[in-house]
Order: sequence, then structure tokens, then C-alpha cells
Amino acid sequence: MNKNAANPTTPPPRDRSSAGRWTQRLPWLGGAVLASLIVIGLWPKPLPVEAGVVSRGPLSETVNEEGMTRVKNRYVVSAPMAGQLRRIDWKAGAEVIAGRTPLALLETAGADLLDARGQAQADARVRGAEAAREGAVAQRARADAAAKLYTTDFDRMQRLLEQKAISVQEFDGAQMRAGTSAQEARAAEFAVKVAEFELEQARALQMRGQATGGPGEAFVVTSPISGRVLRVLQESSRVVPAGFPLLEVGDPGDSEARIEVLSRDAVAIQPGARVFLEKWGGAAPLNGRVRVVEPSAFTKISALGVEEQRVYVVVDFTDPIERRPSLGDAYRVEARIVTWESANVLKAPAGALFQRGQAWQAYVLDGGTARARNVKIGHSDGLETEILEGLQAGDRVVVYPGDQIADGVRVKPMVVSDR
Repeated sequence: MNKNAANPTTPPPRDRSSAGRWTQRLPWLGGAVLASLIVIGLWPKPLPVEAGVVSRGPLSETVNEEGMTRVKNRYVVSAPMAGQLRRIDWKAGAEVIAGRTPLALLETAGADLLDARGQAQADARVRGAEAAREGAVAQRARADAAAKLYTTDFDRMQRLLEQKAISVQEFDGAQMRAGTSAQEARAAEFAVKVAEFELEQARALQMRGQATGGPGEAFVVTSPISGRVLRVLQESSRVVPAGFPLLEVGDPGDSEARIEVLSRDAVAIQPGARVFLEKWGGAAPLNGRVRVVEPSAFTKISALGVEEQRVYVVVDFTDPIERRPSLGDAYRVEARIVTWESANVLKAPAGALFQRGQAWQAYVLDGGTARARNVKIGHSDGLETEILEGLQAGDRVVVYPGDQIADGVRVKPMVVSDR
């Protein structure tokens, strides 16, 4: 009798052929896993890139240059006659009142007594001053009438703009004309005050020559305008000839900015263009308008020793004096002069665009892949560029692509830039 068959607890014999097959497969499986790990380790990783978004919005093209402020209407007070000048105690910044503030004293010791010829010249000077005053008054009347006309036209244009009956360009033109005419009216008023001062000085010299005052009495030179002393040109006591400059007075609140621009940039600047004046010391930029682009250029040597042809662009402030109470004469400013602007254009970060041959291109993010695409560009402000063809709003582009970025390369956007 078979003992193994009779014992039901005895296990069946093992299949050694199946175990052998698995033992033979283990090296192959380990090699496959190792190969997979090596492939994964050597597989190129996505390159980290900065991404920007193509969007629609306002865009302006500007000319950025430095300049200085200057008082518009300034007057150099000169000695009306020869004599001994007493020491001038006025300092720059002192407030003066027209016709009331004595600026300088001249001791002539009778040397200003006139002979027949000198008296005739003094009389002629008085008549010339009277004629100049009449001309200044007529010019003021003309400037006031023009200012009133352009102000009324601006008010009408403002109402039409609210009704959307005119374009923004027409409104800007009316605003520029109103502002320019107001500045011309102020300049004409200043000219009248100066003419009146010249007439008073001429009459004083005429009376002085007739010895109406004692020979020991000093001649008083008063301020021609109300404002402040800008500079004291001669402070110490000395003998001065007739016409010698003594002080410079003006109103710092009535100032403008004079910007130096390259002649090739000045061609694109038009009177009435908007200007933003920055880094003048205040918290916010100041607003202005171009009044005139001077027609004559001058040569200036740059910091690199290169000769440049530059042009002065004169800018009027449009903000009230309360926004710039401490901005004085000959202060440095940085100006952004608008040469082109639009309220709604398709734009992309300027750093996403590069030139290859004669064409402009950009890398557009297609999933996790960078795709090169030809684009056609327009205006640019240095940070953003107008896109005419090739891109659409919402496209994501690679900003500042490096040498490793090419068409079809896998990328991973790390930062989404607004520019």
C-alpha cells in the first residue's frame, strides 16, 4: 500500500519549472526598470521662462529727455544813470511789490544834471516810453479779447464732448488754444507793467535832470513788477555806469519748462502735445502742454563726447501753482513728451519681441511648448509694443527668451508678467 497516498496531510510536489521561469525573468525586469529610470533622468526638463500676456489697452509713444524750469517773465533791473551804488541788502527769494519796493540807491552827487542836449534826450526817452506803454496796452487788449474768445470756445467744446458730438482731438485743440491765449494774456499784462515802470523811470530822470531834487539826494530804483528777487547781480557798493545790471526779478509761480531734445525727435513733437514732468521733487508727475518747438537747433557735446544737434521745447504747466509751490527757477525736471497715443490697441511686452533677419518674432506658449510666430509691430513706449498682426488678445508669450529657447522647446512659465 502507498503511504503517501494514504496520508492526506502530505503537500503535493512543487512545480520547479514555473519557479525557474520567474527567476529567469527577474534580471530582465530589473534592467527594464533601470533603463526607464535612466531615460527619465536624461529626458530634457522644461525650461523655466517668464511669460507675458497680450492684451488691449492704452498706449503712448513718448520722447524722454531732461530739462529745466524757468520763470517766463523776468526783468533785469539796471542802473538808469551812472553813480555810486550803495550796497544792496536784498537776497534771492525776497518778495517785492511793483512800484513800492526800493531795490537800489544811486548817489550821483549832481552828475545827473543835464545840459540842453541831455535834456532833449531825456524828453525823447519819455516820449518813447509813453509810446511803448500805449503799444503794450493795445497788445494787452488784443490778448484779453483772444483769451476770452478761446475760453468761450473751450467751454462750448467741453459741453459738446460730454454729448459725444466732437472728437477728443478737437477738444484737445480747443483746450490748447485756450491755455495758450491765457498765457499770452498774462505775458501782455507783464509787458504793460514793465512799460509803465520804464515810463516812470524816464520821467524820474527827466525831472532829475531839471534839478528838482537836491544834488545830495540818492536816486531810488524801485521794483518794476510784483514777485521775488531771482538773483542779485551786484551786491557790493561800487561806481556803476548807466545800464549796469543790478538785480533780476520775476514771479516764480509763472514758470515754464524748457526741454532739450534731439533734433530728429523734435520733428515728431507738435505744439499742444501732452507732457508729463517727473522727478522734480514732488510725489506725483506734473502735467503740461508743448507751447512751441523752437525752429533753430544748437550743437551740444554729450557725456560720451559726441556732437548732437538739440532743440529747445518750451512746455507750459497746466496744473495749478498749488501742486508745485516749491518749484523754482532753473530746477531740473525729466519730461515725457507724448508724440503718439491711442486708447485701445493690441499690445505685447516689448521684451517678448525679437528680430530675426528682417522679420519680428515672438514665442507663443502652446501648452508647455514654445512656438515661434512672425508678428508685425507698430508704436512702442519701450515697455509695451503695438501688435498689428500675428498675435491675439489673451496669447501668452515668452518674455526675454534666452539662447536655449527655440521653436518646439518645452518650457514652463514661472512668472506671469504684466509687461
